[in-house]
Amino acid sequence: MIARQIVTFAVVGVLNTAVYYGLYLLFLAWLPYLAAHVLAFALSMVGSFFLNARFTYRIRPTWRKFLLFPLTNAANFVITTVGVYVIVDVLHAGSRFAPLIASAAAIPITFVVSRWIMLPGASPRVAADEGP
Repeated sequence: MIARQIVTFAVVGVLNTAVYYGLYLLFLAWLPYLAAHVLAFALSMVGSFFLNARFTYRIRPTWRKFLLFPLTNAANFVITTVGVYVIVDVLHAGSRFAPLIASAAAIPITFVVSRWIMLPGASPRVAADEGP
């Protein structure tokens, strides 16, 4: 079960990243890069909630989980936002690919918190507690 969740979470994450990045590039044409990042992040998070509820955790979406779901991305948001800033303003590497690079570090944290929110009764010790 946990292996399927991890794989599905990764697939949803790739799709969500593609949606986020497409929105980021779209908004970047009209907004400063941090505003484009925040708006694209917020919109893609809504899609991520429904995809993870349906495919990763196979649960019925509820308002409670929807309202708690942003907590799953709080660490992701902080890590990627700081990463985008560092890549663009400190390293002067450009804003086009900065979000993709910065998001990689937040993935494991996002999965653990997401699983805790979406499956409240599940053990936080993901790998050790469950077998295939």
